[in-house]
Amino acid sequence: MGKAKWILGGLGFVLGGPIGAVIGVILGSLFEGGSSWMGRLTGGEEETETENTGRTYRSASGNARRATAGDIKIALLVLIACVIKADGRVLKSEVNFIKPFLLKTYGEEGAKEALQMLKKMLDRDIDVVAVSRQIAGHVNYSTRLEIIHMLLDLANVDGDFAEQERSLIEQIAANMQISPKDLDSLTAMYRKTKDPNWAYTALEIEPSASDDEVKKAYRRMAMKYHPDKVATAGEEIKQQATEKFRTINEAYEHIKLLRGMK
Repeated sequence: MGKAKWILGGLGFVLGGPIGAVIGVILGSLFEGGSSWMGRLTGGEEETETENTGRTYRSASGNARRATAGDIKIALLVLIACVIKADGRVLKSEVNFIKPFLLKTYGEEGAKEALQMLKKMLDRDIDVVAVSRQIAGHVNYSTRLEIIHMLLDLANVDGDFAEQERSLIEQIAANMQISPKDLDSLTAMYRKTKDPNWAYTALEIEPSASDDEVKKAYRRMAMKYHPDKVATAGEEIKQQATEKFRTINEAYEHIKLLRGMK
């Protein structure tokens, strides 16, 4: 398969639709045999409408392709490019943030190729709505939450969100069918020093909630963000879930301390 063989191994739903189109063009411009890469990534797809996502992308046989860990990594790479260029500039801190992720995901050789692809994506117009909807149609909700979590980490790499990045992530989350409450819960962890009610937001409750409601919210959120929910999505996504799981526990302990709860 030659160069970039890591990207096609074990892929499912991204072999077609808007994500396949983006990756096919990028691979075609970077490596030999560009037309064959593009054909494999964009050919044989039918687009069908669905009630929940607006659209889903299916194989030529009409069967929806199941998301794999490889799919999720590639989809995330495309969204990372969108967020990095959202404010019209590429910061060194953003690139430095992404490099360890690429190394863990693809190894040293694969990471170099992935970085080349990322740089090419930064020069292209990407239909982020179509990409987000394609992900929504194939990736489970728990994994979609952690994709947004990763994008928030990237946007916050310098300690704050640029307005354009925040707005874009909201758009991505909406088209990935992430509920506004879940998005607020994810962003709460970045406001610990700025918002005295961050812990309540993290648990998706109001400060007026009773102690019993706090306990119920904690159990619900701990279940929602348990790392086992994303066990098949790849180690990087599982690490994101583990971080959020710790934040849920931290929020609960913070509220217990404030209220003197046991």
